Amino acid sequence: MTSETLSTSERPVFPFTAIVGQEEMKLALALNVIDPKIGGVIIMGDRGTGKSTTIRPITDILPMMDVVENDPFNSHPTDYDLMSEDIRKSVEAGESVQTTKKKVSMIDLPLGATEDRVCGTIDIEKALTEGVKAFEPGLLAKANRGILYVDEVNLLDDHLVDILLDSAASGWNTVEREGISIRHPARFVLVGSGNPEEGELRPQLLDRFGMHSEIRTVRDPELRVQIVEQRSAFDKDPASCLAEHQDTQQEFRNRIVKAQSLLGETNLSYELRVKISQVCGELDVDGLRGDIVTNRAARAYAAYMGETEVTVEHVAAIVKMCLRHRLRKDPLESIDSGDKVQTVFEEIFSDLLS
Repeated sequence: MTSETLSTSERPVFPFTAIVGQEEMKLALALNVIDPKIGGVIIMGDRGTGKSTTIRPITDILPMMDVVENDPFNSHPTDYDLMSEDIRKSVEAGESVQTTKKKVSMIDLPLGATEDRVCGTIDIEKALTEGVKAFEPGLLAKANRGILYVDEVNLLDDHLVDILLDSAASGWNTVEREGISIRHPARFVLVGSGNPEEGELRPQLLDRFGMHSEIRTVRDPELRVQIVEQRSAFDKDPASCLAEHQDTQQEFRNRIVKAQSLLGETNLSYELRVKISQVCGELDVDGLRGDIVTNRAARAYAAYMGETEVTVEHVAAIVKMCLRHRLRKDPLESIDSGDKVQTVFEEIFSDLLS
């Protein structure tokens, strides 16, 4: 384990498997880790419902990843799509690259961040005087192959939203200054959280999130006491709490690794794919992103359950999270978007539901 890896885990974080309740949010995060191409998750809910507490420890239960040593972009040793241009040129030239293991990064994007801080900057003076592309990587570079977390994403400035949209769509970040251009991979799981009372999210950004999880305040008094006691125990003695949940953390990590290896073998039948598209059509979902994400999430959930054949039950478990945020807003409609998705799903899949 490198010193860089150690430095990312200095501050103890509440263990993921110790979190009580909020199963939908935990499942959405797990599925995006299994298949990052799902497109991330937006988590909206009341204040104090544990959104940040649940999101931040997800990297602690992920397996270490192989990276090129001393590379600021977390370049993959063999996948060209996840390499910086310099590393790719070295590999293509037949040069050997040193690799190491590193913990998956969790990068916070602050609301007040500048464009240079997010995208990175080019030292024009050094480029002109020394003839080299002096690039200072930004948050998008650090987030490559990791998780980019935006708290209060609905309050993010529009210009930063546009940058995120571009990177999320292409998987690359391009910085241009005074005729000098730098391009690097920016493949990350985009995770956002916010309180809907503080403002709506731009539809363009909302649609970019693969899944949408709604969080409600826990009402059951016994469950509330359990949550408070667990949090108090962690604050009092973090090391003891982490040791207590070490086995469950490892079990969950093994489950994620197994699901990642199973993902390529999972099969989604033509019949189910047609019915998923029927649901999207009936809900008047714009574009095809809803169909694609639902198919991916259903496969990821089947792998998560240790199975290779996607069933109706697998689709039922994820369909609301994949489609509820893609419905057109009707101010006169009283039915909740998630309930509407569920109703249409049950109608179209009625012949397959037991």
